Amino acid sequence: MLVDGMALLFRSFYATAMSGYYMVNSKGIPTNAIHGFVKHLFSATNRFEPTHVICCWDMGSQTFRNDIYPAYKANRGEPPVELIPQFDLAKEVVEELSIPNVGLPNYEADDCIGTLAQKYAEEAEVMILTGDQDILQLIADNISVILLKKGIGHYQVYNRESFFAEKAIHPHQMVDLKAFMGDSSDNYPGVKGIGEKTALKLLQTYQSIEGVLANVEALTPAQQRKIQEEKEMLHLCRKLAQIHCQVEVDCSLEDALYQIDHERMQAKFAELELKNLEQLITG
Repeated sequence: MLVDGMALLFRSFYATAMSGYYMVNSKGIPTNAIHGFVKHLFSATNRFEPTHVICCWDMGSQTFRNDIYPAYKANRGEPPVELIPQFDLAKEVVEELSIPNVGLPNYEADDCIGTLAQKYAEEAEVMILTGDQDILQLIADNISVILLKKGIGHYQVYNRESFFAEKAIHPHQMVDLKAFMGDSSDNYPGVKGIGEKTALKLLQTYQSIEGVLANVEALTPAQQRKIQEEKEMLHLCRKLAQIHCQVEVDCSLEDALYQIDHERMQAKFAELELKNLEQLITG
C-alpha cells in the first residue's frame, strides 16, 4: 500500500479545524491532523491488509511544474499555522510505525507514488491510498486506487474495470481529460469552455488530444474555436497533469514490511499525547 501522506494529513486537519478543534496537547502543539492521519491509516490497513506500506510526501511547494508554469498552485495560500508543526511530526509518527517516508525535492508525492507503483506492480499487487482523483491515471493491471470518502473507513476502490464502467475512458486518458478541463485547485485553466462532460465525449470518440486535433474539423464551430485558440495551453496542461513515474526514488520491499513495533508506537503516541489510537489496530 502506497499512502499519499499529504492527502491524509490535509483531510484530517480540515475535518476538525472547521469547528476550531485542534487538539492542542500540554506542550501547546496541535495534533488534530496527526490524530486523524493515524485513524485513516489504521482503518485502511485493517480493511485492506497490506503486507507492505510506504508513505509518500511533498517536499516543499516548489516543483518542476512551477518552472514550466509559474501560476501552478499559486492560488494556494500558506498552510494554517496550526497545521505547520504537524507536517514533520506526522513523518516522525510514520517512522515510529516502521513505515518508510519517501519524498523528493522538486517533485510531488504523486510522482513518487507513480514511480514506486510501477516498480512494485511488476511483482506485486499495489494499492494506492489517497483522496486525490489525479492518481486515478495510475490505475493498471496490478495497480488499484483506494479513494477516501467522507468520514473514516469509507472508500471507493477503483481498478481498470470499475474506472471504465464509471467514466467510459481508460485510466491513462485521465491526463488528457485534465488537460482539456483544467484543474481549479491546481490553478491551471485547460481549454476555456470545455468542461468534464464535453471532454469525456471528445476522448471517448477520439481517444486522445492528438486524436481530437486530427479530427478538429468534425467538431462544432464553437469547439473548434476554443481548442484552436487554446492549443498551446492544452499541451502545457497535459504536462502539468501527467504524473511522472521515472523519478529518483526507491525503497526496498524488505524495508517496507508492515510490522509495527508496539513499544515504539506507544512511546511516540505518549510523547505527543495521542489518545485512543492503539485500540484501532486489529490483527
